Amino acid sequence: MSSVTTDKQAAALDPAIARAIKNIADETPEQETTDGFHLVIDALKLNGIDTIFGLPGIPITDLTRMAQAEGMRVISFRHEQHAGNAAAAAGFLTQKPGICLTVSAPGFLNGLTALANATTNCFPMILISGSSEREIVDLQQGDYEEMDQLAIAKPLCKAAFRVLHAQDIGVGIARAIRAAVSGRPGGVYLDLPAKLFSQTMEAAAGKASLIKVVDPAPRQIPAADAVKRALDLLKGAKRPLILLGKGAAYAQADADIRALVEKSGIPYLPMSMAKGLLPDTHEQSAAAARSYVLQEADVVLLVGARLNWLLSHGKGKTWGAEKGAKKFIQIDIAPTEIDSNVAIEAPVIGDIGSCVAALLAGMGSNWAKPPADWTGGIAERKEKNLSKMAQTLAARPSPMNFHSALAVIREQVRQRPDAMFVNEGANTLDFARSIVDMYEPRKRLDVGTWGIMGIGMGFAVAAAVVTGKPVIAVEGDSAFGFSGMEVETICRYNLPVCVIVFNNNGVYRGTDVNSSGTPDVAPTVFVKNARYDKLMEAFGGVGVHATTADELQKALAEAVASGRPTLINAVIDETAGTESGRITSLNPATAKKK
Repeated sequence: MSSVTTDKQAAALDPAIARAIKNIADETPEQETTDGFHLVIDALKLNGIDTIFGLPGIPITDLTRMAQAEGMRVISFRHEQHAGNAAAAAGFLTQKPGICLTVSAPGFLNGLTALANATTNCFPMILISGSSEREIVDLQQGDYEEMDQLAIAKPLCKAAFRVLHAQDIGVGIARAIRAAVSGRPGGVYLDLPAKLFSQTMEAAAGKASLIKVVDPAPRQIPAADAVKRALDLLKGAKRPLILLGKGAAYAQADADIRALVEKSGIPYLPMSMAKGLLPDTHEQSAAAARSYVLQEADVVLLVGARLNWLLSHGKGKTWGAEKGAKKFIQIDIAPTEIDSNVAIEAPVIGDIGSCVAALLAGMGSNWAKPPADWTGGIAERKEKNLSKMAQTLAARPSPMNFHSALAVIREQVRQRPDAMFVNEGANTLDFARSIVDMYEPRKRLDVGTWGIMGIGMGFAVAAAVVTGKPVIAVEGDSAFGFSGMEVETICRYNLPVCVIVFNNNGVYRGTDVNSSGTPDVAPTVFVKNARYDKLMEAFGGVGVHATTADELQKALAEAVASGRPTLINAVIDETAGTESGRITSLNPATAKKK
């Protein structure tokens, strides 16, 4: 028989002991606990992240509810890919990782396209997905939406992490944040199995386990000899050119970039999402003489731009290869980007802000401006091309063509330079890049490095949520089809977004004919005279059917002034488009025809 007496036994023997035990219990407060749901929310909030883009469902529905209850803004979409695109755009605009939250398996896969695109474009984003339990997934026992999501995500993003225990949530989110924004920004995947959310721990210990990330994207100062080498090369140039990429816009080093351009006197050429770093009307802008400066420049300074397909890899006729090799100076935070297509004479490795500041300081007070024959030749070609463009934009054909419709939008953006401009399509994108001037940095969002369609509504939602400014989203009718249902999201949150669908009845144009004799329309042809404006009306927004430039002008001005969700169905001449836009060379059959 045991000699140990239990509390219950002791209480039965002595009432005084029972009273003492009760008093101790009454005086001892219960320990406060927290759970995985709240640790995820608290970790995000601790790091200044206040918005989640996503789509609720098993196992993260309660996480969205709790996040909203805890003061976070939760923007719920109709498809995860568009939530992911919104998160990516938010990352580009804020330099903080945008958060996309999805369900497991199919939902995760839907978000994965946006994650891969964010990584390619160097946008900081974290895709957080619920997942099935590891012990079932690893044995392939057929769990609900079973998938090894971590393994699938790894090749498509900068980093991928899985959190299995509540006490590690703080570490997991801290690592994801740092990976997303440090060095070259990009996408990160964070896998949260369903069981994690219900795990509990003592609240004080949970709070202590969270990490506030300190200096997540530390400055990387360029080497002094690299800066000198670059400046010496620029000094000896007869026809220098500065090329600004979207990395320059992301860097938010606007004042120093402008000072570098203006102090050097060097003509500059902005890539599409770098438009507005300096106003497109700036006298040093060479955008209107793009072909000439790319072919004729002898030294090119790349600031946040990569010599990828968008710049013909720095080779060939685009760069005047027959006239001799050019010398490149490249500012990039990733040493591995250097020499990726052509030899880089003067690499400057570091963050863009620090590199530009170092170049600016090294120029001194007696910097010699480029030769007058170079700047004068550019000015002459600009004037000629701009004059020709002005005549084209002044025309008012009926039905509208791309130029006449974009002339209206160009004027509205000039009147509201603070408005956000989202753009996707083939012809709609190509023409808008050269017609619609931008005046402020980070006001233009478009298809970026991959040139993919479907970013429109996600980017538009993010632009409205992050900036609070009016958003003008100019969409080809084909591009709009990828994300058009998100106009319901725009209406649900009453966002100041005006969508303009350039409706020319098809992909590129609506005139293709099925030559087989079967009743099917050609693959590039849509329903004729579709009324996209009715889609917005269905959800309580404003729909406008515009067939003339005057109607478009009136509707756009009213939409921007009112801030109401609006969709303008802009009817474009179906014969106006060109096959593959301005990248015909990438379409083998079309290139062969030409």
